[in-house]
Amino acid sequence: MPFEFTIKNRKNNALILGVLASIFFASTFVLNRIMAVSGGGWQWTAALRFIWMLPILLVIVTSRGNLGSLFKEMRSNLSQWFLWSTIGFGIFYASLSYGAKYGPSWLVASTFEFTIIAGMFIGPMLEKKDRRTPLSKASLLFSIVIFCGILLMQIAEARSTSFTALVLGTVPVLIGAIAYPLGNRKMMKVSGNKLDAFQRTLGMTLCSMPFWIILSLFGYAEHGLPSDSQLLQTFLVAIFSGVIATLLFFTATDLVQNNHKALAAVEATQAMEVIFTLIGEIVLLHAALPNLYSCVGIIMVVAGMILHSRSN
Repeated sequence: MPFEFTIKNRKNNALILGVLASIFFASTFVLNRIMAVSGGGWQWTAALRFIWMLPILLVIVTSRGNLGSLFKEMRSNLSQWFLWSTIGFGIFYASLSYGAKYGPSWLVASTFEFTIIAGMFIGPMLEKKDRRTPLSKASLLFSIVIFCGILLMQIAEARSTSFTALVLGTVPVLIGAIAYPLGNRKMMKVSGNKLDAFQRTLGMTLCSMPFWIILSLFGYAEHGLPSDSQLLQTFLVAIFSGVIATLLFFTATDLVQNNHKALAAVEATQAMEVIFTLIGEIVLLHAALPNLYSCVGIIMVVAGMILHSRSN
């Protein structure tokens, strides 16, 4: 593992890493919104993040002497690597980038917290029937609180935007919220304990590259080449979110990958992205504070996350 801790409790270690990851993940929503309002093509916003990530991760994994073992593991199940990397990275991030066109970054971040609920159901579904762990009533209750918070924010936003814009900004983000835990958990099963977080992230980036190349062609056809500011901003997203946050989060999930309740709690820490994203949008975009209903929705999402974590 790339991180070592003296604390014995693996769940606590994973939760700490999850919160740290949420800080860096928040930069994605803010920077994506900046690029969207400045006219940058969403296709380039999505594709460039992973194109930038590729050489960075390649240098890291090569310097650690782990490139050969990664390629060996990928060759053993290449079709699965391509499939789940495209879903876990490609579908996930393309959906988020598209949704950024239609709503403030804090709303996109809040809606994406549906991933907590998705992850809670996906985990048991991937297990054999005789090994499935039943969902606790407490987890279901706190997930309902999170979902109601998201719904309340969407209703509040609907008062100031068109129905079409609301749907186009919400549905893609919900798709991404399902694709991310699905792809991540399937890749953990495919690779087992044979790879560290650096290797798994590089492998998924490599295998999602055909998707990004195709999306780049669409971006070029619609918008031409990306601007210098979009190149810089996607590079920052690649560093903060694509490398730092993803490695922190993958390391956290690796620590508790055999404990579905703890894994759900780690995924729940990502609700903190909402707070960090809201702060970032206010500071960088001088955005107005959300209205009362949206604030209540944010509080419900964060409260549901905290209760979710404490219950597992």
